[in-house]
Amino acid sequence: MYSKNDESYFILDAHVALWDARPENQRNIHGKQFIDCFYDYHRNLSPESEVWPYEDYLYQGGERLMKDLFTDGYVDHAIFQPAHLGEFYNNGFGQTEEAFALAQAHPDKLTYNHNWDPRNGEQGLKQLREDAKRFDLKGAKLYTAEWHGDSRGWKLDDPWSYRYLEAAQELGIKNIHIHKGPTIRPLDRDAFDVADVDHVATDFTELNFVIEHCGLPRLEDFCWIATQEPNVHAGLAVAMPFIHTRPKYFGQIVGELLYWIGEDRIQFSSDYAIWTPRWLVEAFVDFEIPAELSEYAPLTTAQKKKILGLNAAAMYDIPVPAELQLRDERAEEVAVAS
Repeated sequence: MYSKNDESYFILDAHVALWDARPENQRNIHGKQFIDCFYDYHRNLSPESEVWPYEDYLYQGGERLMKDLFTDGYVDHAIFQPAHLGEFYNNGFGQTEEAFALAQAHPDKLTYNHNWDPRNGEQGLKQLREDAKRFDLKGAKLYTAEWHGDSRGWKLDDPWSYRYLEAAQELGIKNIHIHKGPTIRPLDRDAFDVADVDHVATDFTELNFVIEHCGLPRLEDFCWIATQEPNVHAGLAVAMPFIHTRPKYFGQIVGELLYWIGEDRIQFSSDYAIWTPRWLVEAFVDFEIPAELSEYAPLTTAQKKKILGLNAAAMYDIPVPAELQLRDERAEEVAVAS
């Protein structure tokens, strides 16, 4: 919980990870390229006081995650969104067993989402069914630019992808988070294109598609799709740190999202450990749309509360204390008047 100026906010960090990019886990040069690209984002977009040493960045571990998110970071609940990247890392990039163990130990604080790759065919479908049962999955994180043998990406509307989405729907995995954002070396830019979102959102109306990084740098394409598809949501991972380095640009991102899809389909994410949530939460609560962006309506406290946690909590059925829910201001006005 975060409180300021007599307002309290339920904080749900909807996109966090534990990873291991230490040299002994790097399968090839691409593993180093990938984590170095992450570190460049971290170093270039963070306040100087928040920059980690490179060695710390390669592996955080669960103890540090719990401190950064819940002791220091105001977070009430967080959702793991792991990437496998088995072509780059010997034991995978996202640390499934450690993350899941933390979620089991702290079910009130952590939810574990898993991942799949439709290029694994029938064997992968079998594994998905086993994972759904083992992890009690409510959501998944898909990485369409991940390499797989000679393949350097896949599309959501591929035939095998539809098989997996059909299985997810059957298994009750309703919240599908998809990386559709800036490319990360050495992955290919075109594999993150948002066009395929339109197809699956239309054909799988019972699923929620949370487009992580809100399609950046393809924000306009994303908005035109999302405004037509009510089951498409925007995740603010990667967008958030621009609140520090380019506040006008951040104002444009938030202003466009509010204009096109509204306040109920936007989710806060720190993208831990690329960034830590504490400074992002503080900055967002203080943030106002810059005066020169007068075409956008002001950002209200109620909108901030929805974005910082209430929207994702509703999607995942995570309980929110009564005092942290939105007040019914109209009812209060009636009560005062009577």
